[in-house]
Amino acid sequence: MIKKIITFSLIIAMSFLSFSCKDDVLPKPSSYLRLDYPEAKYVSFENECPFAFEMNADAVIKKETDCGFTITYPKMKATIYLTYKPVAKNINELLRDAQKLTYEHVIKADDILEQPYLNSNKKVYGMFYQVEGNAATNAQFYATDSTKHFVTGS
Repeated sequence: MIKKIITFSLIIAMSFLSFSCKDDVLPKPSSYLRLDYPEAKYVSFENECPFAFEMNADAVIKKETDCGFTITYPKMKATIYLTYKPVAKNINELLRDAQKLTYEHVIKADDILEQPYLNSNKKVYGMFYQVEGNAATNAQFYATDSTKHFVTGS
């Protein structure tokens, strides 16, 4: 008799345990990052190299080589590396090097999106690469007039 009571009690307990566990799937509310940046103020950057550009006033620029620069954005914890090279009948080599440097990330990258740049009025051509995934850099680019100047950045 005691054996039947224990067995019946165990069956009841197991029933309560199995029916009490519910995995209700609840949708998570939509959320978005709130990124508040100050309004961009641009300053002109000119140097002895044969190019000039505008950059954010909050950026800090440091000369690395003759015409190589590091632009740091401390608030965003971001860095842009710029390198200038003169074109001396070696445009194919410079283009190949820029593309090779980008596609070295294909091992870790999920995708590499190419966006051509063309400014016919100023005769400037280039390519912007968006590298997606777990790569060392998420963007690389080059710009050239194909006769005298070549700039790369990442």
